[in-house]
Amino acid sequence: MEFADGFPIWDRLTSDQQNRLHNSVVSRTVSKGTVLHNGSADCTGLFLVKSGQLRAYILSEEGREITIYRLFDRDMCLLSASCIMRSIQFEIVIGAEKDTELWVIPSGVYKEIMEESAPAANFINEIMASRFSEVMWLLEQILWRSMDRRVASFLLEEASIENGSCLHMTHEALASHLGTHREVVTRMLRYFQGEGMVKLSRGVIEIIDEEKLKALQS
Repeated sequence: MEFADGFPIWDRLTSDQQNRLHNSVVSRTVSKGTVLHNGSADCTGLFLVKSGQLRAYILSEEGREITIYRLFDRDMCLLSASCIMRSIQFEIVIGAEKDTELWVIPSGVYKEIMEESAPAANFINEIMASRFSEVMWLLEQILWRSMDRRVASFLLEEASIENGSCLHMTHEALASHLGTHREVVTRMLRYFQGEGMVKLSRGVIEIIDEEKLKALQS
């Protein structure tokens, strides 16, 4: 897939704007576990995922992580280019959850085009609204949903992403996604196992009874 095919509003830009993007965009291939952007880094640029999977998360002062959102094929990350959005006041880390191919659009180039082009500005606003909705959903989960429901929802979501019932994930990784302690997740998973919903082995969580998990999360 070429950049022009993956960029949603390519056909709504002028030839000059298309040329500037095409000449400035950088293609990158990163391995699973690579940190692409951290809160203390310079304004990296906008990420457009060609294939793979990225994770955006924040860190507490104690070093605990919580996932804000995840990015898949053709998704764009704006918070790696926070310098073009002056209202962003928090630090975010973006890492590769899988081997990933992506394009990096320099922040300065896109900022210039955004100032010239209503479609480019509207596209950014739409993504920001979508990300805001995801953050509000996460806040609702943390404030109002019990941990057993959050764990059940995450397991079902992960199974859908991986298209299978065997999840190759440690308890520590699951805790990082949910912003809690590993011991809390381990205790919950052992309860799930006792109820026949999952089967646990080293580095693997296998969903045994999907219907019970669905009933728990509702």
